[in-house]
Formats: sequence, C-alpha cells, structure tokens
Amino acid sequence: MTRRYLVFLLPLLLAPTTGLALNEGLGEPPPEVDRHTPAATLAGFLEAAHTRDTGLLPHYLWLSHLPKEQQRTEGERLARRLMFVVDRTLWFDFSRISQDAQGDPADALYDSLGQIPLGRGVRDIRLRKVTGPGGPPVWVFSEDTVRAIDALFAEHGSPVLEVLPPFLFARPFWVLELWQWLGLVLLAGAAALASRLLEKGALRLGASAASLTKSGWDNQLFSAGEGPVRFGLLAMLGALGSRALLLPPPAQRGLDLGARSLALVSAAWFVLRFVKLSARFIEQKVVGEPGADEGRVRGLRTQLAVMRRIVEAATYLIAASLLLLQFEAVRNVGVSLLASAGLAGLVLGLAAQKSISTLLGGIQLSITQPVRIGDTVIVENEWGWIEEITLTYVVVKVWDLRRLVVPMSHFLDKPFQNWSKVSPEILGTVELYADYKTDVNAVRSELVRILHHEGRQLWDGKVQGVQVTACGERTMTLRALVSAADAGKQWDLRCLVREKLVAFLQQQPRGLPVLRAEASLPPEAAVALGSQLLAAPAGTPGENVLVPGARVR
Repeated sequence: MTRRYLVFLLPLLLAPTTGLALNEGLGEPPPEVDRHTPAATLAGFLEAAHTRDTGLLPHYLWLSHLPKEQQRTEGERLARRLMFVVDRTLWFDFSRISQDAQGDPADALYDSLGQIPLGRGVRDIRLRKVTGPGGPPVWVFSEDTVRAIDALFAEHGSPVLEVLPPFLFARPFWVLELWQWLGLVLLAGAAALASRLLEKGALRLGASAASLTKSGWDNQLFSAGEGPVRFGLLAMLGALGSRALLLPPPAQRGLDLGARSLALVSAAWFVLRFVKLSARFIEQKVVGEPGADEGRVRGLRTQLAVMRRIVEAATYLIAASLLLLQFEAVRNVGVSLLASAGLAGLVLGLAAQKSISTLLGGIQLSITQPVRIGDTVIVENEWGWIEEITLTYVVVKVWDLRRLVVPMSHFLDKPFQNWSKVSPEILGTVELYADYKTDVNAVRSELVRILHHEGRQLWDGKVQGVQVTACGERTMTLRALVSAADAGKQWDLRCLVREKLVAFLQQQPRGLPVLRAEASLPPEAAVALGSQLLAAPAGTPGENVLVPGARVR
C-alpha cells in the first residue's frame, strides 16, 4: 500500500510549481510584467534593469525558497546584484533564445541563457518554466541561478557598488551608469597624469644611461620615444584601470579596442620618429667627418631619403592593416580576398604594373644613384638642381625657381646631363668675336686681372686661359676658359668675364670687329681726299672722310 501511494505521489512531487505558488510574498505581478516566453522574460528583466525599476525586477526571479516576508527586500537586492553581474559578463543573442511559451523542445523545463565563470568552473544562467493548472506557463530565473547570485557578485561585482549614492544608478546612459562615466573621466585624467610622469622618469633615466656611452644611437632612441611612450602608457593604464569600473562587455570591448588602436598608433609614431632622427644622425655624422667627400655626402643623403620613405610607407601600411584587422567586418573581407588571392593578385599585378615598376625604379635609383640630392642636371633642356627624390618622382629646382617634376623612369630610361656626378667642379667658356688686329696677349692679361680681382670670389684658381678657336671672313673667335667650384659660381663667373672682356675690347683701337672695304679713286678724287685730310683736325678717323666720286669694290 505504501509503495502504491509513493507511485501516485511521485509525479506530484516532481511536477513544476504552480503559478499561484510562485513568489507569494511579492503579490500579483503588475500588468507590464511579461513572463510568458523565455525571450519575453529576459527582455522584461533587461528593460526593468535599464530603467532601474527595482519594483519589477524581483518578479523575474524564483524567490519561493525564501520566506514570504523576505521575498520583497531580498528579491530587490538579489535582482540588483544579478543585474550588475549580467551587464558585465553576458551578451545575449535573442535569436538563440526561445520565443515559444513551451520553451526549447530539447529541454521544456529550462532555457539556458549562457554561462558565467565562477571559481574554477562556470555557472549556467537559466530560466525555468513554472506552470499551474488552467493557467499559461511563466518563465523566471531558476532557483539554482538565484542561489548563485551572491557568489557570482562576489567574483564579478564589487561591494563599492552597494555603497555609492543611489542617484549614480538612476538611469544609464548608453550601457553605462553615471558612476561609470564619472569613473572613466577620473580614470582618463589619472592615466594621463601618470603616463606623463612615468614617461619623464623613464626618459630621464634612459638619457642618464645613454650619456655613459659613446654611441649616439641610444640618444636617438630616447628622443624618438618622447610622445609615443606617453600615449602607449596611457593606453595600457586606461585598459587596466577600466577593469575596476566593471564595465559591461560592449563598453569594455570598445574601450579595449580604443586602447589597442592608440597603442598601435603610438608604436607606428615611434618607428617614424626613430627613422627620421636616425637618418638625420647618420647624415650629420658623415658631414661632420674631417675632409668629407661632397659626392659621398650627397649620395648618402639620397639613399637615406629613399630608404626613409620606404620604411615610412611600410610602417603606414602595416599600422593601417593592424588597425583594420581589429574590426570583424574588415577581417571577413580580408579572408574573402585571401580565398581569391590567385586571381586578385594577377589582376592587381597587371593593373599596378606601372606603379610597381616606378616603385622598384625608385629603389634602384637609390642604389645605383645616377642622380643624387643636390646634383646639377640638365633635364628636358632645363638646367637646375635635384631638390627632392621620392619613390615615384624627382623634383628639379630650375634656375629661375620653377620646379620640374620628372617621373622616376625618366632617369632610368632616357639620357640626361649630370654636371656633378663625380665632382661639382666645372669648367666654363666665354666666346668673343674680335678683330684680326686684336692683341690676344693683352686679352690674356686682362683675363688674369679679372680673375684675380673682380672674380676672385667665384674663380677656384685652377684653370684659366684664352685661345683663338676659329677664324671667319671678317673676325676671329676668342674662347676664354675658366673653372669654378660648382655650376652656380661657374655661371656667375662666365657672365662676369664676358662683361669685362667686352668692355676691354671696346677700349682697344682695333679690339672690336671692323668692316673693311677697298676703294679706287680717280686723280681728281685723290687730290680732294688729300686736301680734306690736310684740313681735318688732328685725331679725326679716316673712315669719316667723305670722298666724292669714290667707287667701292
């Protein structure tokens, strides 16, 4: 008989608690409490938590295991704690939560919302269906979940949360409460101040250590760290300090994303500054050497400029890639592109053939150095200096201050003149047309005088001379050869020599070319000519005498 009663009572003992017996100490739930499906219960609990309606929160918990007189106060306390724990540890996907009043067919009594770490294991956060005769089922947080709230709060919450003034929890902005926003402001200020002090201390200590060494590289390293180190420390301190604010997962992920991005930008900034300072250090070290070769200095300057741009371009590319890979959408696009890398690589290779060849040409030019920064060149019939060399083009500063932008391929495929490839020293010529009766030795002496007096600041004292290089029907050609330290001084010296030699020839009786002609005179014209010459004042040139009846042959 006893066994028969046990068999009859066992289904009643195992049956779910009726809806009328659920949380009797809370009374009837308000009409806005919707607990008919797991999704509705979770949405209602989150909405009440968002509005901080502590009167509604206990109705979503199983509190029947507590005495009736404690269900209200304990329910509000446990609901607040569960709200804090859930906000900071779980991110719900409503597409996976059952919308059916009967729950998941695989487990019609419970519906799991996720797991929260607890100790060395995890704790399932579950909803339980409570049914009664003649009434629809309702879903609440299960008894085992409610019993574990205090343990979960002890691990994932903080006693400070229950000590803070209530107005700091009045209503959240976005997913953060007011106390968390205030905490973030204080954290940002404290992290900024701490990172600045730590940076100063670290750099001062590093500079003291660097002063003990003779190498200059460590000085460049610590100089490049001023600024990037501060922002790197700010990112690290901000990410670590935010854990104390118990931020919800979306906010914590966003703050961690910002901290990682700031750290990546700081690292890229450090690399760029270090490369710039190192290039300047190497250039100054080579220039400061006694007897440094000018050609070597320009070649080194060219290599440093090109290599620096290559490193900068690679740094920008890598930093941008790492920043974009932090975003899930961009990462998926990258995976899709990698899946079709063969075809994409072929298409991009054909499309960017010109750009790639130009880039490789820039690297080749920095190694072979047909031109260097500061070289004097003639390109496209324009005379100027190489002012800038990039990975794709070269800027030529023309003598009249115009800038000629020449593609890099021009210096690899077409001929051009480089006046300072080996040495900046250069010869210059000045050509003059003089009369056959010009005293060439006097012109040579005048050239020597010009070079030693008016042109002493321009002439390098190596080459000077005057030669007769050609003869014509009426004139001979004199070529004055001079030398200068560079093309700019050579141009100015040529202009000076030309001006002074022309002035010298003008002062000579037979310096400038004279047009000569023979005339046949009849007897009476010869007598008239003689009379005029005798009557002419002393010093009058014979060419100005008019002879009537003369015939020029």
